[in-house]
Amino acid sequence: MIFTEKTIKLKDGALCVFRSPKTEDAGEMLEYLKTCAQETEFILRYPEECTETVEEEAQYLNAINESPYNLMIGATVNGKIVGNAQIAFKKRFKVCHRASIGIGIIKAYWNRGIGTALLSDLIEIGKARGVEQIELEVVSGNERAISLYQKMGFQIIGTIPKGIKLKNGSYFDEYIMILDLTGKE
Repeated sequence: MIFTEKTIKLKDGALCVFRSPKTEDAGEMLEYLKTCAQETEFILRYPEECTETVEEEAQYLNAINESPYNLMIGATVNGKIVGNAQIAFKKRFKVCHRASIGIGIIKAYWNRGIGTALLSDLIEIGKARGVEQIELEVVSGNERAISLYQKMGFQIIGTIPKGIKLKNGSYFDEYIMILDLTGKE
């Protein structure tokens, strides 16, 4: 699916463009992913696990853009990818009322409003698609993200104990969070 490009103004006055990443963004997207993985323990892979080639990433981006079930939004400031968000819709009838999401932003752009804007867009896209429930998983120590998700109406509905294991042998739990779009309890 393709996201209709739009520009938002960040808290610091900078302009941020939201758009679907193109295949020619593959190299920069890989660098962005490595940067995110270097900056926090809350990303699900280490930088050295970002092993895709530029060609493989280009194919992945193309597949998302052509998919009726997936959408990615790249957030760019001054032409540089600083964040991204994805929503994945379920294909099978019994679960097609659900969608799952993920968001990542490089540290230099935290607290500028990108996460809130991306999450708002994902929620609106889900609503437009008729989704009744949006789901995500978040590392228990990621208080900034948890606070954002709760602000937007997500609730923690479960915990995967020791869901994340770090190289040093320590663990984080992983929370499962859901946003109910039906308005029903």
